[in-house]
This record gives sequence, structure tokens and C-alpha cells, in this order.
Amino acid sequence: METTTDWMEDGICRNLNPDTFFPSDGVGVEVAKRICATCPVVNTCLEFALENRIDHGVWGGTSERQRRRILKARGVRIPIYSL
Repeated sequence: METTTDWMEDGICRNLNPDTFFPSDGVGVEVAKRICATCPVVNTCLEFALENRIDHGVWGGTSERQRRRILKARGVRIPIYSL
């Protein structure tokens, strides 16, 4: 039976240090995004982060700010505390 996170087994990130995807600066974000760009599940990862309102780290090749913009463009209301 497939769960909503089975796709994670195919992610490149599964074999990397999780800290890579939770950087503390812009350089780290760019490093993580470059890794994501080569991942076969990047789109699924992004949609998972958007659907679950994950507001920390790089998911699906996007930063927290980029995901907020995507949600706003889709007309999704974002609670003020997540900004």
C-alpha cells in the first residue's frame, strides 16, 4: 500500500545530511536547490511541501519564501505567524 510519502524513497536527499536542506544562509539555500534540480521527485516534493504548508527548509527546489509566493499565487491564505 502506497502512502503519501513513499516518493521520498526516490529522493536524492535521502542519502544526504538533512542539514543540507535546512540551511542558515542564502548560499546554503542555493546549494540545496542545485541538488533538488537533479532529483527525480522534485515536483512531488514541492507539492507535498505546499499541501502540508511546510515553512522551513528547501523542498522541491524552493525556499520558504518561494513556497509562500506559490501559495499566494494559487490563492491560498497563509497565516501571519508563518511569515
